[in-house]
Amino acid sequence: MKEKVYQLALSFIPGIGDILIKQLISYSGSAEAVFNTPNSRLRRIPGIGEKIADSLKNTEVYFRKAEEEFEKVQKAGGVILCYTDKAYPKKLKEINDAPSIIFYKGNGNLNNPKVISIVGTRSATAYGKRIVEEIISGVKDHNPLIVSGLAYGIDVHAHKIALKNGLETVGVMASGIDIIYPGIHRKIASQMMESGGVMTEYLTETKPDAPHFPTRNRIIAGMADAVIVVEAAERGGALITAELANGYNREVFAVPGDLHSSYSEGCNKLIRNHKASILTNPKDIEYLLSWPESDQKPDEPVDLTDLNEQEKNIIRLLQSFADGLMVDELSWKSQIPINQLASLLLNLEFSGLIVSLPGKKYKLNSKSSFKK
Repeated sequence: MKEKVYQLALSFIPGIGDILIKQLISYSGSAEAVFNTPNSRLRRIPGIGEKIADSLKNTEVYFRKAEEEFEKVQKAGGVILCYTDKAYPKKLKEINDAPSIIFYKGNGNLNNPKVISIVGTRSATAYGKRIVEEIISGVKDHNPLIVSGLAYGIDVHAHKIALKNGLETVGVMASGIDIIYPGIHRKIASQMMESGGVMTEYLTETKPDAPHFPTRNRIIAGMADAVIVVEAAERGGALITAELANGYNREVFAVPGDLHSSYSEGCNKLIRNHKASILTNPKDIEYLLSWPESDQKPDEPVDLTDLNEQEKNIIRLLQSFADGLMVDELSWKSQIPINQLASLLLNLEFSGLIVSLPGKKYKLNSKSSFKK
């Protein structure tokens, strides 16, 4: 509790945002240590000037606010997850502008190894809803966490279908943890508490004002392995989420739609501009995320003796980096020139031993195992 109150107090200090809070804690070791660090040392931390260093020594009002907020969150049935907590979503930590604190209410596993976010228009059509159902039922054997924004249309439908398929689902809100918006979704939100929940970066009693929605979209994008846009107009929150996901190096999928439907303009535009992979089947998700196909058994173990020395070296390197390596990193670590490496990677990919990811990144095929 004590460390959480210290981190909350940091968030109340003017001029200190999420990035600086994480920087201060990184240099000092803990939020409590930040307040006990001499001014002379604080000023040496990048981004911390004399004004902010001085404000860290006049903290009584900020601690009072932090203690009040802590009590309000508890009263609302929520918990505070600080950036340094193990329960804080690991994938979200990967983005540089991740919130330093999130407020969560529910019973889900925010560190599920497989997470997909599904977003779309608030005016979902029957076609869009049917596609959401097909996507979620198609990946349910992987038991992913389904993330969305609890909004009208595609978002809330994704939550409902996730629950129907026995999957955990989390709604990222643009309001305080004590304010479910829209109010008509209180019932589904209550059901989500038993298998997932709701989360937000905003303090209790924060109303869902318009500027909060684009900001919360970075959490929807950052938490996921992939963002799936089902239906979207030419402009809107779903496209903002897709843009953010691209910036975070997340996979982005878009479902193609009727060329004459305004609700398909956004998805078709993402595909046309090569900002999203086309999604026509849930197996597209399995393939691009390297999830083993649910109806197939793992391949027989591969004998490394069948590979040449350079190929063996590549496989061994990728075994040490579960998330994969970029081509230039592979070249440097293997000491294989990039022009020669490209040919070796192509052969290994054709053999089904590795898979290519966006951004010239490669990782082992999760269906393959290797004999030592």
